[in-house]
Amino acid sequence: MIEAPTMLSGTQKVAVVLMNMDRQRATEVMKQFNDVEAEAIAAEIVQLRDVDPAVAESTLNEFYDMTMTGRRLSRGGHDFAAGLLEASFGAERAAGVMSRVATSMAGKAFEFLDPSDPSDVLNLLDGEMPQTIALVLAHLRRDQASAVLAGMDSSLRTDVAQCIATMSSATPEAIRVVTDTLKLRTGTIVARENTEVIGGVQPLVDIINRADAATERALLESLEERDPILAEEIRSRMLTFADIVKLESRDVQQVLRGIDTNILAMAMKGTSDAVAEVIRDNLSERNRDVLDDETKSLGPVRLSQVEDARAEIVRAIRDMEAQGSITVQRGAEDEYVN
Repeated sequence: MIEAPTMLSGTQKVAVVLMNMDRQRATEVMKQFNDVEAEAIAAEIVQLRDVDPAVAESTLNEFYDMTMTGRRLSRGGHDFAAGLLEASFGAERAAGVMSRVATSMAGKAFEFLDPSDPSDVLNLLDGEMPQTIALVLAHLRRDQASAVLAGMDSSLRTDVAQCIATMSSATPEAIRVVTDTLKLRTGTIVARENTEVIGGVQPLVDIINRADAATERALLESLEERDPILAEEIRSRMLTFADIVKLESRDVQQVLRGIDTNILAMAMKGTSDAVAEVIRDNLSERNRDVLDDETKSLGPVRLSQVEDARAEIVRAIRDMEAQGSITVQRGAEDEYVN
């Protein structure tokens, strides 16, 4: 419960006002906001849930055109926010907003680990069950989670990966138990938060895509032995160096601009003609000549060096895709027609 005295942000005050209105009036007000504003307000409604009557009354007093009729008890939560958005924007648009709200809130329970080194997180999780470790990694930044995963022994790493891929939603209470325990271990004051867990194959794919080539290979081979179907699904979703052929020319050019020529030459060792053609076609004549000279000077190289170089390019593509700078076509997607 938000108790008095409490300083609320502007967005929180809007949430409190809407929570005190009847549904019809709140719906009309919500319609006046754009998606970004509505998403921020909905997130506050979900998190506020119960607001102390004194805080609610103080907030409402700021709105001079509202008549106070006594003590107000504001109640929010997921259902209230979802119902308000659906009444305001319709079911489909509301579902999209609530999905973004859930995603934005998903990592907050474990955000106190953001500044921690992967080795510190690994030590913090020492002795925990694979399911607990999976819960934590699913909420960390993908690069941080990947580094933590890489630091585990092979058996535990496979257990955790399988748990991430098969994870369903967990209750807020279960999350609080884990966060409270970890925060107490790190000496951090426990803060109560409402979140939803997002597990499944895709978060695991995102983590593996940011791992080094050796970790990726070892993990997939281990998963292949334990659960071939899961391993195949992960491979089908993973981005590979060869997927550069699925990019538009302008996107290929954008990726190549950020890659060192030595790394590019190393990655192209033994690649298919189709991949080599796409890369060369999207370089300037001068840069093609530089690449050719670099390739000749390399001579024979270790397979692990080639894999590491390709992994670096894949990470660059993934980062640009995550930022929305480029688009990667995956699987049998619809074709465009004129």
